[in-house]
Amino acid sequence: MMASKLARDMVLRRGGLVASALVESWLPSPPAAELSGGQLEEIATLLLLSGSAGLAWRRIRETALRDSGAAYPLQQAYRLFALQSALHERNIGQVMPLLRSRGIEPVMVKGWAVASLYPDPWARPYGDLDLCVRPEQYDLAKEILRSPENLQFVVDLHRGFDNLDDRAFDDLFARSERIEAGGVEVRVPALEDHLRILCAHLMRHGAVRPLWLCDVAVVLDSLTDGFDWELCLGTGRVADMAACAIGLAHNLVGARVEHTPVRERAASLPGWMVPSVLRQWEAPFTLRRPMLSYLSDPVGALKELRHHWPNAIEATVDMQASFNELPRLPFQLGNCITRTAKLLAQLPGRLRD
Repeated sequence: MMASKLARDMVLRRGGLVASALVESWLPSPPAAELSGGQLEEIATLLLLSGSAGLAWRRIRETALRDSGAAYPLQQAYRLFALQSALHERNIGQVMPLLRSRGIEPVMVKGWAVASLYPDPWARPYGDLDLCVRPEQYDLAKEILRSPENLQFVVDLHRGFDNLDDRAFDDLFARSERIEAGGVEVRVPALEDHLRILCAHLMRHGAVRPLWLCDVAVVLDSLTDGFDWELCLGTGRVADMAACAIGLAHNLVGARVEHTPVRERAASLPGWMVPSVLRQWEAPFTLRRPMLSYLSDPVGALKELRHHWPNAIEATVDMQASFNELPRLPFQLGNCITRTAKLLAQLPGRLRD
């Protein structure tokens, strides 16, 4: 029992160090990180694989840690992100006119759209361009982007705001705003909608990337006096889910919530929630592969299974349960059963293919 408790404390300590490295890292002049060289070395790989290296570098570049061996890969990642950001902006400058020439007006979310709010946009990396198009234009947009000459563009195309938001495309489109990128105007969601989308995405995926909490924090710092919290949050479960996401950003990376109507909820999250996130952060971030991709690799499937156990947050969201103090194991088991049933339902079609 003593050994298991020590292991659990070590897990939470590493996760806590990751959080400490990113506190207020999105500010124009972030505070210096209060980490030792040994602590930075312990979490450097975790920061790199989670996409948080650039933000962590902003907190150590004016300290003695900048010359440490663990800091060098963070600095190099920051420089690489700057190059990738320039490439993404060039691609935006080509993709947007391409789609508009066929009558398609996309709305860009996450990725570049939230990176543009950071003082150093390149400190917040992203791998693709998330574009939402009208459902009836999805197939045409997909055809355009899949043509041989356009395969250079890495685009995550969404049919409306499916899996991102539950509100009507026309409503979100009407509230969207235009900002400049790559020499063209880009349509992005209104901050009310974008904050809700970022919170929902974070919670659906169990807050596995600390970068997503920094996204929530930078949006909160970008709000103006006219921000409509009622429009942003809505009511019921969705509103509480967003409030919990903001609470996580407050508790783990120092997001400012004193000016928000969710400050009380941020201070009273369920006791299991923060530890659940910190446990995720102690392990290197990896993308889950769909289990159906292992049909011809049963050994690989067994190894991959451990990555598919849902954490407490994503299981709660998937099972449409409340964020309360009740144990999460029943929801995690229910989530596994539901996903297994869906997998088995898809198997006959995949086997025929």
